[in-house]
Amino acid sequence: FPQILQAVPSNLNEVFLHDMVVKKIGGRQVMLLSYWDGGYVQLDVTNPRDVSYLSDSDFTTPDPEAAESGLTVPPEGNGHQAEFTKDNAFVIGADEDFSPYALDARNVDDGTEIDAGQGSDTEKLAPGATITGESVFFGRGCNGDPSAPAGDGTQIAVVERGLCTFTEKVANVEAVGGYTAVLIFNRTGTDGCNGSLGMSVEGDIPTFGVAPRGQGFAIFDQPYDNDACLAGAGPAQLPVAPGTTGDTLTFSSYFDGWGYVHLFDRATMTELDTYAIPEAHDPAFAEGFGDLSVHEVATSHERSDLAYFSYYAGGLRVAEIRDNELVEVGAFIDEGGNNFWGVEVFSSGGTEYVAASDRDYGLYIFEYTGD
Repeated sequence: FPQILQAVPSNLNEVFLHDMVVKKIGGRQVMLLSYWDGGYVQLDVTNPRDVSYLSDSDFTTPDPEAAESGLTVPPEGNGHQAEFTKDNAFVIGADEDFSPYALDARNVDDGTEIDAGQGSDTEKLAPGATITGESVFFGRGCNGDPSAPAGDGTQIAVVERGLCTFTEKVANVEAVGGYTAVLIFNRTGTDGCNGSLGMSVEGDIPTFGVAPRGQGFAIFDQPYDNDACLAGAGPAQLPVAPGTTGDTLTFSSYFDGWGYVHLFDRATMTELDTYAIPEAHDPAFAEGFGDLSVHEVATSHERSDLAYFSYYAGGLRVAEIRDNELVEVGAFIDEGGNNFWGVEVFSSGGTEYVAASDRDYGLYIFEYTGD
Protein backbone atom coordinates (compact mmCIF):
# COMPACT_ATOMS: atom_id res chain seq x y z
CA PHE A 1 0.00 0.00 0.00
CA PRO A 2 2.42 2.70 -1.20
CA GLN A 3 -0.26 5.38 -0.79
CA ILE A 4 0.40 5.45 2.96
CA LEU A 5 3.85 6.99 2.40
CA GLN A 6 4.10 10.69 3.17
CA ALA A 7 6.44 12.71 0.93
CA VAL A 8 7.05 15.53 3.39
CA PRO A 9 8.59 16.13 5.80
CA SER A 10 11.66 14.06 4.94
CA ASN A 11 12.17 12.72 8.47
CA LEU A 12 9.17 10.35 8.18
CA ASN A 13 11.28 7.52 6.83
CA GLU A 14 10.85 4.65 9.31
CA VAL A 15 7.76 2.98 7.85
CA PHE A 16 6.95 -0.34 9.50
CA LEU A 17 3.91 -2.05 10.98
CA HIS A 18 3.87 -1.86 14.76
CA ASP A 19 0.37 -2.78 15.93
CA MET A 20 -3.12 -3.64 14.69
CA VAL A 21 -6.70 -4.29 15.77
CA VAL A 22 -9.69 -5.63 13.82
CA LYS A 23 -13.34 -4.72 14.34
CA LYS A 24 -16.55 -5.46 12.46
CA ILE A 25 -17.89 -2.14 11.19
CA GLY A 26 -20.85 -1.82 8.83
CA GLY A 27 -20.72 -5.48 7.88
CA ARG A 28 -16.99 -5.39 7.07
CA GLN A 29 -13.98 -6.57 9.04
CA VAL A 30 -11.90 -3.40 9.30
CA MET A 31 -8.27 -3.62 10.35
CA LEU A 32 -6.64 -0.56 11.93
CA LEU A 33 -2.86 -0.63 11.57
CA SER A 34 -0.32 1.58 13.34
CA TYR A 35 2.38 2.02 10.72
CA TRP A 36 4.92 4.19 12.58
CA ASP A 37 6.01 6.97 10.18
CA GLY A 38 3.40 5.78 7.68
CA GLY A 39 0.59 6.83 10.03
CA TYR A 40 -2.60 4.99 10.89
CA VAL A 41 -4.15 2.85 8.15
CA GLN A 42 -7.53 1.17 7.63
CA LEU A 43 -7.87 -1.98 5.54
CA ASP A 44 -10.88 -4.10 4.63
CA VAL A 45 -9.90 -7.65 5.61
CA THR A 46 -13.34 -9.22 5.25
CA ASN A 47 -11.77 -11.53 2.69
CA PRO A 48 -8.27 -12.22 4.03
CA ARG A 49 -7.23 -13.39 0.57
CA ASP A 50 -8.21 -10.07 -0.98
CA VAL A 51 -7.29 -7.28 1.43
CA SER A 52 -8.12 -3.76 0.23
CA TYR A 53 -7.02 -0.30 1.30
CA LEU A 54 -9.64 2.01 2.81
CA SER A 55 -7.94 5.13 4.18
CA ASP A 56 -4.97 6.40 6.15
CA SER A 57 -3.83 9.40 8.15
CA ASP A 58 -1.04 11.88 7.53
CA PHE A 59 1.16 13.54 10.12
CA THR A 60 0.40 17.26 10.03
CA THR A 61 3.38 19.55 9.48
CA PRO A 62 4.39 21.64 11.31
CA ASP A 63 3.58 19.47 14.30
CA PRO A 64 0.19 20.74 15.59
CA GLU A 65 0.61 19.69 19.22
CA ALA A 66 4.05 21.29 19.47
CA ALA A 67 2.63 24.42 17.82
CA GLU A 68 0.23 24.83 20.74
CA SER A 69 3.33 25.30 22.90
CA GLY A 70 4.90 27.79 20.50
CA LEU A 71 7.21 25.29 18.78
CA THR A 72 7.57 25.13 15.00
CA VAL A 73 8.95 21.66 14.32
CA PRO A 74 8.24 18.80 11.92
CA PRO A 75 6.13 15.90 13.21
CA GLU A 76 8.01 13.00 14.76
CA GLY A 77 5.75 10.31 13.33
CA ASN A 78 5.90 7.15 15.47
CA GLY A 79 2.35 5.83 15.00
CA HIS A 80 2.54 3.24 17.78
CA GLN A 81 -0.97 1.98 18.62
CA ALA A 82 -4.59 2.95 17.99
CA GLU A 83 -8.19 2.00 18.78
CA PHE A 84 -11.68 2.60 17.40
CA THR A 85 -14.19 4.32 19.65
CA LYS A 86 -17.26 2.34 20.71
CA ASP A 87 -19.49 3.97 18.07
CA ASN A 88 -16.78 3.74 15.38
CA ALA A 89 -17.01 7.48 14.75
CA PHE A 90 -13.40 8.12 15.72
CA VAL A 91 -9.94 6.59 15.78
CA ILE A 92 -7.59 7.52 18.61
CA GLY A 93 -3.89 7.02 17.92
CA ALA A 94 -0.95 7.05 20.33
CA ASP A 95 2.46 8.23 19.03
CA GLU A 96 5.24 6.88 21.24
CA ASP A 97 8.34 9.09 21.35
CA PHE A 98 10.98 8.48 24.00
CA SER A 99 13.19 11.40 22.98
CA PRO A 100 12.05 15.00 23.49
CA TYR A 101 14.91 16.14 21.26
CA ALA A 102 15.13 15.72 17.50
CA LEU A 103 18.13 15.88 15.20
CA ASP A 104 18.82 18.23 12.32
CA ALA A 105 21.60 16.67 10.22
CA ARG A 106 23.03 18.24 7.07
CA ASN A 107 25.72 17.93 4.44
CA VAL A 108 27.03 21.50 4.49
CA ASP A 109 28.89 21.36 1.18
CA ASP A 110 25.96 19.91 -0.76
CA GLY A 111 23.33 21.89 1.13
CA THR A 112 21.26 18.73 1.67
CA GLU A 113 19.60 17.07 4.64
CA ILE A 114 20.86 13.79 6.07
CA ASP A 115 18.19 11.38 7.28
CA ALA A 116 19.58 10.21 10.61
CA GLY A 117 18.70 9.99 14.27
CA GLN A 118 20.75 9.74 17.44
CA GLY A 119 21.91 6.33 18.64
CA SER A 120 19.97 4.70 21.46
CA ASP A 121 22.72 4.47 24.09
CA THR A 122 25.52 6.69 22.88
CA GLU A 123 26.38 10.16 24.12
CA LYS A 124 23.57 12.51 23.16
CA LEU A 125 23.98 15.99 21.81
CA ALA A 126 23.22 18.46 24.58
CA PRO A 127 20.00 20.42 24.04
CA GLY A 128 20.66 23.10 21.45
CA ALA A 129 24.20 21.83 20.80
CA THR A 130 25.81 21.48 17.37
CA ILE A 131 28.67 19.34 16.09
CA THR A 132 30.27 20.38 12.79
CA GLY A 133 33.32 18.86 11.18
CA GLU A 134 35.02 17.49 8.12
CA SER A 135 34.00 13.92 7.32
CA VAL A 136 36.46 11.03 7.12
CA PHE A 137 35.56 7.64 5.69
CA PHE A 138 36.41 5.16 8.43
CA GLY A 139 35.45 1.97 6.58
CA ARG A 140 33.07 -0.61 8.04
CA GLY A 141 34.66 -0.26 11.45
CA CYS A 142 34.62 -3.98 12.22
CA ASN A 143 37.34 -5.83 14.10
CA GLY A 144 40.12 -6.74 11.67
CA ASP A 145 38.91 -4.37 8.92
CA PRO A 146 41.12 -1.65 7.43
CA SER A 147 40.23 1.65 9.07
CA ALA A 148 41.13 5.31 8.97
CA PRO A 149 43.90 6.73 11.13
CA ALA A 150 43.14 8.88 14.15
CA GLY A 151 41.19 12.04 13.49
CA ASP A 152 42.47 15.54 14.14
CA GLY A 153 40.09 16.13 17.05
CA THR A 154 37.48 17.97 14.97
CA GLN A 155 36.54 15.42 12.32
CA ILE A 156 33.49 13.16 12.01
CA ALA A 157 33.95 9.46 11.25
CA VAL A 158 31.64 8.13 8.53
CA VAL A 159 31.14 4.37 8.85
CA GLU A 160 29.46 1.89 6.53
CA ARG A 161 26.82 -0.44 7.98
CA GLY A 162 27.40 -4.17 7.66
CA LEU A 163 29.15 -7.32 8.96
CA CYS A 164 29.38 -6.34 12.64
CA THR A 165 27.26 -4.59 15.25
CA PHE A 166 26.87 -0.85 15.49
CA THR A 167 28.43 -0.98 18.95
CA GLU A 168 31.57 -2.68 17.58
CA LYS A 169 31.89 0.00 14.92
CA VAL A 170 31.62 2.83 17.44
CA ALA A 171 34.09 1.13 19.80
CA ASN A 172 36.67 0.93 17.01
CA VAL A 173 36.24 4.62 16.16
CA GLU A 174 36.69 5.47 19.83
CA ALA A 175 39.78 3.25 20.05
CA VAL A 176 41.48 5.10 17.19
CA GLY A 177 40.52 8.48 18.67
CA GLY A 178 40.36 12.00 17.31
CA TYR A 179 36.72 12.00 16.13
CA THR A 180 33.94 14.13 17.59
CA ALA A 181 31.08 11.99 16.27
CA VAL A 182 30.14 9.00 14.12
CA LEU A 183 27.71 8.84 11.19
CA ILE A 184 26.70 5.39 9.97
CA PHE A 185 25.18 4.95 6.51
CA ASN A 186 23.32 1.95 5.13
CA ARG A 187 24.68 -1.18 3.47
CA THR A 188 23.54 -3.03 0.36
CA GLY A 189 20.55 -5.39 0.39
CA THR A 190 16.79 -5.15 -0.01
CA ASP A 191 16.53 -4.05 3.64
CA GLY A 192 19.35 -1.53 3.24
CA CYS A 193 20.36 0.77 0.37
CA ASN A 194 18.39 4.01 0.59
CA GLY A 195 16.37 2.95 3.61
CA SER A 196 17.06 4.56 6.96
CA LEU A 197 16.51 3.19 10.44
CA GLY A 198 17.16 3.83 14.10
CA MET A 199 20.05 2.19 15.91
CA SER A 200 20.41 0.17 19.09
CA VAL A 201 24.01 1.05 19.84
CA GLU A 202 26.25 1.71 22.83
CA GLY A 203 29.20 4.06 23.01
CA ASP A 204 30.71 7.18 24.52
CA ILE A 205 30.70 9.36 21.41
CA PRO A 206 27.69 10.96 19.66
CA THR A 207 26.53 8.53 16.98
CA PHE A 208 24.04 9.25 14.21
CA GLY A 209 22.34 7.06 11.62
CA VAL A 210 21.45 4.93 9.90
CA ALA A 211 21.49 7.30 6.91
CA PRO A 212 20.45 6.22 3.40
CA ARG A 213 23.29 4.70 1.40
CA GLY A 214 23.03 7.33 -1.32
CA GLN A 215 23.62 10.08 1.23
CA GLY A 216 26.75 8.29 2.45
CA PHE A 217 28.06 8.05 -1.11
CA ALA A 218 27.29 11.74 -1.73
CA ILE A 219 29.47 12.79 1.21
CA PHE A 220 32.45 11.49 -0.78
CA ASP A 221 31.14 12.59 -4.21
CA GLN A 222 30.58 9.03 -5.38
CA PRO A 223 27.82 8.16 -7.89
CA TYR A 224 25.00 6.03 -6.55
CA ASP A 225 22.30 3.93 -8.23
CA ASN A 226 19.65 2.74 -5.80
CA ASP A 227 18.08 0.30 -8.27
CA ALA A 228 21.46 -1.35 -8.75
CA CYS A 229 21.95 -1.46 -4.98
CA LEU A 230 18.61 -3.18 -4.45
CA ALA A 231 19.40 -5.65 -7.22
CA GLY A 232 22.77 -6.46 -5.68
CA ALA A 233 24.61 -5.01 -8.67
CA GLY A 234 26.09 -1.94 -7.02
CA PRO A 235 29.43 -1.74 -5.20
CA ALA A 236 29.50 -3.90 -2.07
CA GLN A 237 31.36 -1.15 -0.21
CA LEU A 238 31.91 2.56 -0.71
CA PRO A 239 34.67 2.69 -3.36
CA VAL A 240 37.04 5.02 -1.50
CA ALA A 241 39.89 4.18 0.83
CA PRO A 242 39.54 4.53 4.60
CA GLY A 243 41.00 7.87 5.61
CA THR A 244 39.54 9.70 2.60
CA THR A 245 38.11 13.08 3.60
CA GLY A 246 34.74 14.26 2.36
CA ASP A 247 32.15 16.98 2.82
CA THR A 248 31.61 18.97 5.99
CA LEU A 249 28.74 17.66 8.11
CA THR A 250 26.74 19.32 10.86
CA PHE A 251 24.41 17.86 13.49
CA SER A 252 22.16 19.96 15.73
CA SER A 253 19.79 19.01 18.54
CA TYR A 254 16.47 20.78 19.11
CA PHE A 255 13.52 20.27 21.46
CA ASP A 256 10.37 18.85 19.86
CA GLY A 257 8.57 17.28 22.82
CA TRP A 258 7.44 13.78 23.78
CA GLY A 259 4.91 11.49 22.09
CA TYR A 260 1.23 12.41 22.16
CA VAL A 261 -2.32 11.47 21.07
CA HIS A 262 -4.29 12.03 17.85
CA LEU A 263 -8.04 12.10 17.29
CA PHE A 264 -9.16 11.17 13.77
CA ASP A 265 -12.48 11.04 11.96
CA ARG A 266 -12.75 7.30 11.33
CA ALA A 267 -14.40 7.52 7.92
CA THR A 268 -11.79 9.83 6.38
CA MET A 269 -8.86 9.56 8.83
CA THR A 270 -8.74 13.35 8.91
CA GLU A 271 -7.02 14.64 12.02
CA LEU A 272 -9.44 16.51 14.29
CA ASP A 273 -7.39 17.18 17.41
CA THR A 274 -4.27 16.27 19.38
CA TYR A 275 -3.70 15.84 23.10
CA ALA A 276 -0.63 15.77 25.34
CA ILE A 277 0.01 16.30 29.01
CA PRO A 278 1.27 19.87 29.58
CA GLU A 279 4.76 18.78 30.63
CA ALA A 280 5.32 16.90 27.36
CA HIS A 281 6.06 20.06 25.38
CA ASP A 282 7.80 22.03 28.11
CA PRO A 283 11.63 21.95 27.79
CA ALA A 284 11.87 22.19 31.58
CA PHE A 285 10.59 18.59 31.75
CA ALA A 286 12.81 17.16 29.03
CA GLU A 287 15.17 15.50 31.50
CA GLY A 288 14.97 14.20 35.04
CA PHE A 289 11.22 13.52 35.18
CA GLY A 290 11.00 10.13 33.50
CA ASP A 291 9.48 9.37 30.10
CA LEU A 292 6.58 11.71 29.41
CA SER A 293 5.31 10.03 26.24
CA VAL A 294 1.99 8.32 25.74
CA HIS A 295 2.29 4.57 25.20
CA GLU A 296 -1.17 3.13 24.58
CA VAL A 297 -4.85 4.01 24.40
CA ALA A 298 -7.84 1.91 25.44
CA THR A 299 -11.29 3.15 24.47
CA SER A 300 -14.29 2.65 26.73
CA HIS A 301 -16.59 -0.32 26.08
CA GLU A 302 -19.48 1.58 27.66
CA ARG A 303 -19.12 5.12 26.31
CA SER A 304 -18.28 6.34 22.82
CA ASP A 305 -16.68 9.53 24.10
CA LEU A 306 -14.22 8.14 26.66
CA ALA A 307 -10.61 6.93 26.37
CA TYR A 308 -7.84 5.93 28.78
CA PHE A 309 -4.11 6.43 28.21
CA SER A 310 -1.03 4.80 29.73
CA TYR A 311 1.43 7.68 29.81
CA TYR A 312 4.63 6.26 31.34
CA ALA A 313 5.79 8.74 34.03
CA GLY A 314 2.79 10.92 33.17
CA GLY A 315 0.58 8.33 34.85
CA LEU A 316 -2.86 7.18 33.75
CA ARG A 317 -4.91 9.79 31.90
CA VAL A 318 -8.60 9.90 30.98
CA ALA A 319 -10.04 12.04 28.18
CA GLU A 320 -13.48 12.73 26.79
CA ILE A 321 -14.29 13.61 23.18
CA ARG A 322 -16.19 16.89 23.19
CA ASP A 323 -17.03 18.71 19.96
CA ASN A 324 -14.31 16.75 18.10
CA GLU A 325 -11.68 17.58 20.71
CA LEU A 326 -9.92 15.50 23.37
CA VAL A 327 -10.42 16.99 26.83
CA GLU A 328 -8.65 15.56 29.88
CA VAL A 329 -11.13 14.64 32.61
CA GLY A 330 -9.07 12.44 34.92
CA ALA A 331 -5.51 11.57 35.95
CA PHE A 332 -3.64 9.35 38.39
CA ILE A 333 0.01 9.40 39.46
CA ASP A 334 0.93 7.42 42.55
CA GLU A 335 2.90 8.99 45.41
CA GLY A 336 6.06 7.18 44.34
CA GLY A 337 5.51 7.95 40.68
CA ASN A 338 4.47 5.62 37.89
CA ASN A 339 5.77 4.07 34.69
CA PHE A 340 2.57 2.94 32.97
CA TRP A 341 3.00 0.75 29.90
CA GLY A 342 -0.20 -1.11 28.99
CA VAL A 343 -3.84 -0.18 29.46
CA GLU A 344 -6.98 -2.26 28.89
CA VAL A 345 -10.67 -2.00 29.67
CA PHE A 346 -12.86 -4.77 31.10
CA SER A 347 -16.25 -5.07 32.79
CA SER A 348 -17.32 -6.96 35.90
CA GLY A 349 -20.68 -6.87 37.61
CA GLY A 350 -21.89 -4.15 35.27
CA THR A 351 -18.98 -1.82 36.08
CA GLU A 352 -16.23 -0.81 33.68
CA TYR A 353 -12.70 -1.07 35.04
CA VAL A 354 -9.33 -0.05 33.65
CA ALA A 355 -6.28 -2.27 34.07
CA ALA A 356 -2.90 -0.55 33.77
CA SER A 357 0.50 -2.22 33.89
CA ASP A 358 3.27 -0.34 35.65
CA ARG A 359 6.77 -1.38 34.61
CA ASP A 360 8.05 -0.83 38.16
CA TYR A 361 5.12 -1.70 40.42
CA GLY A 362 2.93 -4.13 38.49
CA LEU A 363 -0.85 -4.11 38.06
CA TYR A 364 -3.19 -1.26 38.93
CA ILE A 365 -6.98 -1.49 38.52
CA PHE A 366 -9.06 1.69 38.28
CA GLU A 367 -12.69 2.69 38.09
CA TYR A 368 -13.41 6.02 36.44
CA THR A 369 -16.34 7.62 38.25
CA GLY A 370 -16.30 11.05 36.65
CA ASP A 371 -16.15 12.71 40.07
